[in-house]
Amino acid sequence: MDILARIKRLVLNGKVIFTTKAETEMLADGLTKALVFEAIINAPFISKTIRSHKPETGKREMLYVIKGLTYDSMLIYTKGKFKTIDQQEVFYVLISSKRSTD
Repeated sequence: MDILARIKRLVLNGKVIFTTKAETEMLADGLTKALVFEAIINAPFISKTIRSHKPETGKREMLYVIKGLTYDSMLIYTKGKFKTIDQQEVFYVLISSKRSTD
């Protein structure tokens, strides 16, 4: 399955977790969850894929950077990853979410 389509489906189904960092960035930029969701839904592609290591475990994980426009043409940058909780649901975890400087 296309990764961006998978992310968009999770967003549409409300299966998103925001980290404290993402919420702090959103507050500083005056962004709401709805605006962040709009930007992800409207994004035409994943801007960047980053291989990262989880600091706690050292395991590899993929981070996805998405830049998308809201319906009012505000460019928003998000960075997130997939996470399985209790072996049942997969959530998209937003690690960073702010107005894009590009």
